[in-house]
Amino acid sequence: MHYSSVSPTIKSKFERKFVTAEEAVSVIRSGDRVYIHPGCAVPQVLVDAMVARYESLFDVEVCHLLGVAEAAYVRPEMKGHFRHNAFFIGKNVRKAVCEGRADFTPIFLSEIPALIQSKNYRVDIALIQVSPPDEHGFCSFGVGVDCTKAAVDVAKVVIAQVNTNMPRSLGDSFIHISKIDYCVEADAPLRELPQMEGDETPEELENYRIIGQNVASLIDDGSTLQLGIGRIPDATVKHLTDRKHLGVHSEMVSDGIIPLIEAGVITNQKKTLLPGKTVTSFVLGSHELFNYIDNNPFMEFRPTQFTNDPFTVARNRKMVAINSAIEIDLTGQVCADSMGYRFFSGFGGQTDFIRGASRSDGGKPIIALPSTAKDHSLSRITPHLKEGAGVTTTRGDVHYVVTEYGVVNLHGKTVRERIELLISIAHPNFRSELEDFAREHYFTC
Repeated sequence: MHYSSVSPTIKSKFERKFVTAEEAVSVIRSGDRVYIHPGCAVPQVLVDAMVARYESLFDVEVCHLLGVAEAAYVRPEMKGHFRHNAFFIGKNVRKAVCEGRADFTPIFLSEIPALIQSKNYRVDIALIQVSPPDEHGFCSFGVGVDCTKAAVDVAKVVIAQVNTNMPRSLGDSFIHISKIDYCVEADAPLRELPQMEGDETPEELENYRIIGQNVASLIDDGSTLQLGIGRIPDATVKHLTDRKHLGVHSEMVSDGIIPLIEAGVITNQKKTLLPGKTVTSFVLGSHELFNYIDNNPFMEFRPTQFTNDPFTVARNRKMVAINSAIEIDLTGQVCADSMGYRFFSGFGGQTDFIRGASRSDGGKPIIALPSTAKDHSLSRITPHLKEGAGVTTTRGDVHYVVTEYGVVNLHGKTVRERIELLISIAHPNFRSELEDFAREHYFTC
């Protein structure tokens, strides 16, 4: 969908800024650090032009959060020319990170903007994608403000892909064209990440349905939600159609919120922080979602140092944070970013929102996960985390844990009580094994 194009008046006034992609990326030099607008906002025209220059570039670091696009700069033949640094590992760069051809920086999403703004993490070039400037010269960051606003504030050179398909999101989501060094016009579809259509078995889909139902049972009328993307959030929203006056404060939202808004379930009227607004930092979804956020005053986009700050999150009364995990051990330690020594994703906003919700008046921090993996051959509730696995959320931060076998609350519980509660929601096939381990190592059960 086309929203608007660059007005002749604006283009005439800033004519020298408008160049080709090849001309724009020619300013990138060996040794530079290049920040790329992440998520569905990846400026693919600029990225492709940069990668096409790889033979003339050496030791260029490319950094970003999760990106929804091909990342040609992590291909084996790019070694010595580009090296990626992931603040959150996406599918497109995971193999490179695990093979040592790319790096991973573990960091809370709330703290990345401050790291960049402090200049302790230098940004030389920012490649971004924005909506065409309005009559006042302001472009919107569109589908993602995230950490990009911080990057453009400190970058030595800002190069913008000005796309007529980029929606104009409202909030703290604008950059004036005078702050952009080079503009490259584009009429290219945005990258999409629609709700998951998977190859799960009917049994697995039924388990997700039950998990969603169990999570929804914890959500009262008037709650404010953190909802991400994936099977569990998708399953949860389907069980919220009878709720009233829900709100949203989340680092990201996906297509699943639209039916709840249209049904009058999400109204944001009872929120204690920015009432009347769905607060988010970026969206991952389809063109339907992109069209919905365009110029929509119901949506409020803010950088992640606002949306993810635990103290900000806690200002929402009845804040419900819904997050998932790869595994959780019997004492409540949660691993969500690695499989043993193999890095899988990142911290994202999990710890930010778990801590924020725990300090909210009436808040509920939730970790939800299927009880098993790999066709029931592995229990996700484990005697101990795998060797090399990291603790994303500590045992002291964990409150509610949900599987298809029920809901337990670990907050304020002893180790013995935690073990008993977690075993009660583990898959029945693994309960005896978990009890034996607990009896031998924790002298319980």
